[in-house]
Amino acid sequence: MSAPTLTDIRTWPAVVPVDQAATALGCSRSWLYARIKTGDAPVRGLRYGTRVVVVTASLINALEAS
Repeated sequence: MSAPTLTDIRTWPAVVPVDQAATALGCSRSWLYARIKTGDAPVRGLRYGTRVVVVTASLINALEAS
């Protein structure tokens, strides 16, 4: 999967899977899962039972800041 542009990301739904967010950030899925678990991820992760998703607005903010 190639890295999406910021314009692409702005069209995404309110939350996205961790693997999709990791691709946008240019990091591995496992690294992002670990950072979300420890609370020091560059994006906001939400847990729904066993599922973890990333808030798209926080992903956009993180990418705009870099």
